[in-house]
Amino acid sequence: MKILLVSVNASYMHTNIAIRDLKNYAEKFYKAGMDLEGTKSPEIYLAEYTINQPAGEVLRGIAAFDADWILFSTYIWNAEYVCKLLPEIKKILPECILGAGGPEFGYSAKKYLLNIPALDFIIFGEGEETFKEMIFNSKGNSKNLLQQLNTIKGVYYRNSKNDDGISFTGSRDLIHNLDEIPFPYPEILSGTADPDHKIYYYESSRGCPFSCSYCLSSVDKRVRFKSLERTCSELQIFLDHNIKLVKFVDRTYNLDENRYIGIWDYIMKHHNGKTMFHFEIEAEYLSDKALDFLQKIPEGMMQFEMGVQSANKKTLAAINRSTNINELAEKIRRIPRTIHQHLDLIAGLPYEDLESFGHSFDFVMALRPNALQLGFLKILGGTQMEEYARAKGWKWMESPAYETFSTPYLSFNEIAFLKDMETVTDAYWNKGSFSNTMNYIFRKTSPWKFLSALVKYGRSVDAFVQARREAYWFELICNFVMKENPTEIDEGFIVDKLDKNLIYDLLRYDFVRAGKKGNFPSWYNHHYDKDKHRKLLDENGLLENSRIGFAITEYEEFDYNVLSEMPEEEKAHKELLIRYKAS
Repeated sequence: MKILLVSVNASYMHTNIAIRDLKNYAEKFYKAGMDLEGTKSPEIYLAEYTINQPAGEVLRGIAAFDADWILFSTYIWNAEYVCKLLPEIKKILPECILGAGGPEFGYSAKKYLLNIPALDFIIFGEGEETFKEMIFNSKGNSKNLLQQLNTIKGVYYRNSKNDDGISFTGSRDLIHNLDEIPFPYPEILSGTADPDHKIYYYESSRGCPFSCSYCLSSVDKRVRFKSLERTCSELQIFLDHNIKLVKFVDRTYNLDENRYIGIWDYIMKHHNGKTMFHFEIEAEYLSDKALDFLQKIPEGMMQFEMGVQSANKKTLAAINRSTNINELAEKIRRIPRTIHQHLDLIAGLPYEDLESFGHSFDFVMALRPNALQLGFLKILGGTQMEEYARAKGWKWMESPAYETFSTPYLSFNEIAFLKDMETVTDAYWNKGSFSNTMNYIFRKTSPWKFLSALVKYGRSVDAFVQARREAYWFELICNFVMKENPTEIDEGFIVDKLDKNLIYDLLRYDFVRAGKKGNFPSWYNHHYDKDKHRKLLDENGLLENSRIGFAITEYEEFDYNVLSEMPEEEKAHKELLIRYKAS
């Protein structure tokens, strides 16, 4: 019997931990001699694709396995794609049994079974035990599976005896000892992994004790942990094989102080100088002991994602989150800058209109995160937020990704405006290409007001009608600051606080420091002097091979000391040699 576990990821760099856990957990038992009544153990295969691949290409890949049954891992970002694939697979492999699992199909199982006749069953909740039992009950013969579904907990299946044609076998007990789940990536151990170009997801706990109304993790609050010993031994595998990025998928990592500090301590003491570990943190609950420990973490070892969501206390109370925003901010400030910080906001929450969201935006930007993710509320089936939104007048997309269209506090047009704010925040802050320019501007005026005015100007020149390269965003902001009167765009934007000449110098520095230029755009005034360039090369010991010296450097002149943290206080002619990494 051949079984194919399929994931359709957001991009090539992602790996799917769910299908690996199912395969490894089942094989652990069969390799240990689980009785299949004399039948041959199943062959279990994995197939990973991306939502950017043509459906025909994916179908050919799936068909090549000639599997007896196929199980898809589903999420809000791949559900639409999977829905299109399932009927086509049935045409190509009419005898194949098709199933699905994961949070998207699991929590909306009846909807998907009723709408997709090709789909035979859906696994609800944790799938390891259910998948193992399916294989055992089928006795190694896929034809037995459909007759045995009613005997297996955690399954939605077709039943003509029910009024709606669907039955559920009931929820299954959770796996309490997570150490029973094998390490998810045997390809790392075998040396066939891609350490530099893949993100490897890792799970050291399951469940979340919090009650955020918009999150499916709030539905089940039973938290379970892998042992510290087991976790550290598995992290050592990533370290030994020089994996570039490992993302913990624990819904809230910092729950047990001794355990989570113990993991950090192990990483710090055994680090290989390459692997970055990503954690989702509830910063407000970091203890003093943890914050003191973090001061020892060197740069390049860890990155934290921390959900702020809103700075409006009424909003936070409405979604069952802590309202201690000042304590949260203080904890975040105590996290050292050697740790990359990613802070989240959600647009579309209760009581948050455009003005309130602007205050939340400035609240987060005052913490100077390395990245601010501006997300949009998704109304997920099965959450408290779904019931609240239906009662209070939210409008949202009824198919994945269930994103909010409007609220009693934000119109559709205002949410569309925030979409453009998301674009400029990503371009001008998150990517780090404008760090010198924006640090100056954000010290002098409200980030929200400045970027709002920039969005309005960008809309006037059709900046958001297509994807744009980085060079375009330099030209846009230069034209906005240097040629336009921002007060014509937004009366709340105080242009008098900004030194346009300094902004132009900082923009030129941000542009030229990013990499060697073959030519300079029309907005850029290049102050070049070859003799001075040669002189600086000589002073820096780079004239031994002048061809290489000129190739890996650039000469530029500025009216301000653009290298200063406070360049507005140091107006002085500056001649700089910008050095680039050799390619």
